[in-house]
Amino acid sequence: MSSRLKDVAALAGVSTRTVSNVVSGSASVAEETRVRVQAALDELGYRPNVAARNLRAGRTGLIGLAIPELYSPYFGELASLIVEAAQQRAWTVVIDQTSGDPDAERRLLEGTGGRLVDGLIISPWALGPEELTGRPRHVPVVLLGERRPHGLADRVAVDNVLAADEATTHLLASGRRRIAAIGPQPHLRNETAAQRLEGYRNALRRAGLHPDPALEQPVTALHRADGAEAMTALLDAGIRPDAVFAFTDELALGAMHVARRRGVRVPHEMAFAGFDDIEDGRYANPPLTSVVPDKRQIAERSLQCLADRIYSPASAVPPLDVVIPHQLAVRASSGWTDS
Repeated sequence: MSSRLKDVAALAGVSTRTVSNVVSGSASVAEETRVRVQAALDELGYRPNVAARNLRAGRTGLIGLAIPELYSPYFGELASLIVEAAQQRAWTVVIDQTSGDPDAERRLLEGTGGRLVDGLIISPWALGPEELTGRPRHVPVVLLGERRPHGLADRVAVDNVLAADEATTHLLASGRRRIAAIGPQPHLRNETAAQRLEGYRNALRRAGLHPDPALEQPVTALHRADGAEAMTALLDAGIRPDAVFAFTDELALGAMHVARRRGVRVPHEMAFAGFDDIEDGRYANPPLTSVVPDKRQIAERSLQCLADRIYSPASAVPPLDVVIPHQLAVRASSGWTDS
C-alpha cells in the first residue's frame, strides 16, 4: 500500500500541513524540520501525485525560464541550477531563449508566447524598467539581474555596483592606475552593465583617479570575440592599460588572449579581472580573477519567490528585492601566485 501524507507526518512528528509544505515548496520550513520530513518521505517512499495535485489547483506544474542566450556559460550553468532546484519541487522548467529581443521579452511577460506556465523567471536585456514593471501579466514573474526598489515583480540579483567596485579596488590595491573597463553596453536598456560601470568609476574616484572615457570600451555583446575586439581597439589606438576589469569572464578571456598575442605579459604588465566565475576562467592560463555570484542561491531564491506567489496569489506582500551574496576569487591573472 502506498504511503499517505498523514503517514509521513506521523513518522516525522509534524503536521500534514508541514509535510505538504515540504513536498510542494509552497512555504518556508525550518531546515531541521525539512530534513526530518524529507527523511520520513524517503523512508516511506512517498511519491506525490503531482499531476492530480496540479489539476485540482488549476496549475500546470510548468515554470518558464527566459534567458538571453542558451550558449552563454553563465546562463547555461544558471539554467541547470534552476532546473535542478525545480525538480525538488516537482516542477518542470520550460526554457526560452530571447536573444535580447524586445518583442520576445514582451510576449513572454504578457503571457502571449504560447506557453502555459504557472510562473516565469526572466533575465531581460532589451526592455527598460518601466516596461518590465508596468505591463499586464497573467502569471507571477521574477526578474533576474535588474535591481530597482520599486516595481510590480520580485527581483533577484547580485549587487553589481558593489561587486564591480570590489574588483576594481582589488586591481588598484596592486598598484594599477590605468584600469580599462571592457563591457559598457549603451545600446541596451538593462541596468547590469551600467551598474558595473558605476562600481568601476566609484572605485577609481575613491582612489583619487578620474574615470577616463578612453579606457571605457563599449561592446556589442558579452563574448570572447567581443572582448578580443575591445582589446584590439584599445591597443590599436595606442591605449595600453595596466589592468582590465571586464564585465564578464568571457570578455576578460577574449581580451587577455589578444593582449598576450600582442606581447603583453599577464599579469606583470596588464592584470585582468572578470565577472561570473565561469569554468573556463578557472582553468585559463593564467587563471582568471573573477567576481563569484552565488548562482545556486540565485536559482533557489528565484524559485522560492515564484512559489510564494503561486501558492499565495492573494498575498499582500510587496515585491521583493533579493540581493544575492558574492565574493571575489583572486587568481593569477591579477598578480596572485602560489609560488
